[in-house]
Amino acid sequence: MQKVYLDSAATTQVREGVIAKMQDALANFYGNPSSTHSFGRSAKTQIEKARKTIAKQLNASPSEIIFTSGGTEADNMILRCAVRDLGVEHIITSKIEHHAVLHTVEQLQKEYGIEVSYVELNDCGTASLDSLEALLKENKGKTLVSLMHVNNEIGNMIDMEAFTEVCKKYDALFHSDTVQSIGHWEWDLQKTKVDFLTAAAHKFHGPKGIGFAFIRKNIPIKQMICGGEQERGFRAGTEPFHNIVGLEEAFVQAYENLEQERAYVTELKEYFMQQLEAAMPGVKFNGNCAELDKSTYTLVNACLPLSAEKAALLLFQLDIKGIACSRGSACQSGSAAGSHVLNEILSEEDSQKPSVRFSFSHYNTKEELDYVVDCLKEFAES
Repeated sequence: MQKVYLDSAATTQVREGVIAKMQDALANFYGNPSSTHSFGRSAKTQIEKARKTIAKQLNASPSEIIFTSGGTEADNMILRCAVRDLGVEHIITSKIEHHAVLHTVEQLQKEYGIEVSYVELNDCGTASLDSLEALLKENKGKTLVSLMHVNNEIGNMIDMEAFTEVCKKYDALFHSDTVQSIGHWEWDLQKTKVDFLTAAAHKFHGPKGIGFAFIRKNIPIKQMICGGEQERGFRAGTEPFHNIVGLEEAFVQAYENLEQERAYVTELKEYFMQQLEAAMPGVKFNGNCAELDKSTYTLVNACLPLSAEKAALLLFQLDIKGIACSRGSACQSGSAAGSHVLNEILSEEDSQKPSVRFSFSHYNTKEELDYVVDCLKEFAES
């Protein structure tokens, strides 16, 4: 049976070079980075090297990069500390954010009584800049805006410069979950004046369990996880050195190969949509994912012209054929409520049809995509 992995938005295949770096770290750099002897100093040196590598690529300061267990922890840390330490009384977000943001904001509302507002979405599911400005004009106290750069289900992108500018205009802090875009898009954080960003290594061919938060200098937040003074006092706990080394290597390779791999994956995306439209007339592409200038090149979310009966069996049948894809975020795969993102943007008629996220990487081929389209067509006609 052929195996085809089209779920890179959930997690990516780890690069061979990353695995080799991590194996070397596990074998040869086993000292505790907080220890003062040579074993510990060697590990600590490698951690600081990784921090500098990331900061240089993002045009940030090394002190602004804080390693975390991934995007979820980084989002939680930033949102919680903004309320606790910075006096944020009002959070503006959207109803199609990742649950790491939405559920944290809901919890903060219960714990601290903060006010929460949601920006309006256009018909394709992109946050409205005009709606954000109208909400900021209401002046409900110290405000944090939290909007993701790339939506993890439909691929829509916001104009980071435009959203950052309007936040600065009204003296609001701006946090963006950039888990789907770090490693896939260039960043210049001297130009893009966002206050907080988050990243996860496993979204750009690195290991799971490691990521980082960008926290702009001179923003006085305190640690959320208490204990030692690791990560410059922001995050206690012995650093997972092998994972940090793996993150650095994945990050370096992502940007060294960015232009070549982006061109290749973009071609795969265009090809897949063309083949799918030819094989399944009536297919629709959700959000802006069919518009390359308004969406990420890494995914397609397709609403397939299938009956409700067939819809219930689709992912099962694809799995039998060796095809990995998803109905939405992997973090909510056990939920019976369906995709909260698609629930916000689809018509009642289209919400009854199966919408599937196919997400790509440079490891995929056109031959694999042909196989997937053939399997979809065969299932539709059966």
